[in-house]
Amino acid sequence: MDAPPTHEDCAPFVRIAGYLEQMGLNSPRVVQADAGKGFLLLTDLGSRQYLDELRERPERAEELYGDALAALLTLQEQGRRFQAELPPYDSRLLSFELSLFRDWLCRRHLGLGFSKQDDADWQATVEMLVGNALRQPKVFVHRDYHSRNLMATGEANPGILDFQDAVEGPHTYDLVSLLKDCYICWPAAEVRGRAMDFHAALTERRLTAIEPAEFLRSFELMGVQRQLKAAGIFARLSHRDGKAGYLDDIPRTLKYISEIAPRYAELEFVGQLISERCRPLLRPAAPAEGRAHQ
Repeated sequence: MDAPPTHEDCAPFVRIAGYLEQMGLNSPRVVQADAGKGFLLLTDLGSRQYLDELRERPERAEELYGDALAALLTLQEQGRRFQAELPPYDSRLLSFELSLFRDWLCRRHLGLGFSKQDDADWQATVEMLVGNALRQPKVFVHRDYHSRNLMATGEANPGILDFQDAVEGPHTYDLVSLLKDCYICWPAAEVRGRAMDFHAALTERRLTAIEPAEFLRSFELMGVQRQLKAAGIFARLSHRDGKAGYLDDIPRTLKYISEIAPRYAELEFVGQLISERCRPLLRPAAPAEGRAHQ
C-alpha cells in the first residue's frame, strides 16, 4: 500500500488491522510499515471480489452470505474489546452524511430546489433517522461492509478490506451495508430473511434482547440513512472526482427506499421526493446482470 502522508493517514488502517487480526478475522496483515513515508507491506487476499463471484456464480450466494454474516457476528462479538477505541458514529457524522444527498444529489446533480416546507420536512426526516441510529446498541462498525470490500477466498472466507474508517455505532449498520448493497440487490424477502437470521444469531449469543419487529424496523430505517448517504456520495464522486460511472448505482440504491417508504409514515416526504422528483431526472439504471439483480 502506498498512502502518502500528505493525502492519507495510514495509522487507523494499521491499528484496525491489528484489531481484526486479534478477532481472528481474515483481513490484510501488516508485515512491515514505514508510516513516515506511507508505505505498508501487506498480505494479499487475492483479486476476487464478492461482487464478481455473486454475479458470475449466483448459486454460491447462500454460502457467501453465510460466511459474511458469520464474520460480521464475530466482528460485533469480539469487537466489544476494541470498540471504545473507535471514533463514535455520532449525530454530527450521521447528519453530515445525510446532507450529502440533499446537497450533492438533489441540488448539485439534479438541480432541485427545496421550499421552506421541504427544508422542514427534510430536517424532520434527518432527526428521525439519526434518532433511530443513536438508539441502537453500539458495536464495532466496519462502515463499508459490502460486496466490493469482501474478497472471496479459499480459506477463512471472506477477506475483509477497506476497514480504516471503522467507528463505534449502530448494530444494524454493517448488516444493511451487506444485505442492501448498492452494487447488487436481491429479492426483498431474501433480504429480510437473512436479516432476521442474523437477529436470531445475536439473540442466541445473548448479544441483543431486542424483539424481532423492533430489530427489523431499526434495520430498515438504518438502511434509509445509508442509502441516502450513498446516493449523495455517488453524485459527489461524479461531480467532484470525475467518476461518472457511479451514477449508474444511484437508481438501485434509491430503489431500496422506495420499496419500504409506503410502510412508514415517517418516510412520506423522502419517499415522495425520490419517486416524484428525483427518479424522473435520473438516467436509467445500468442493465441487470444475472438473477441476483432485480
